Amino acid sequence: MDIRKSFKRWSAYQQTVRELNALGNRELSDLGISRSDIQRVAREHASAL
Repeated sequence: MDIRKSFKRWSAYQQTVRELNALGNRELSDLGISRSDIQRVAREHASAL
């Protein structure tokens, strides 16, 4: 894996965590995500890139 791809994945992970953390508990619940799931969801999103 090259450095650009690694950075892109890291950046996507960070952005996803930031955006999900900005949501309220009700909004997360509407998405079917709990606060404890945020890092897992972000990792899955980043690894799909």
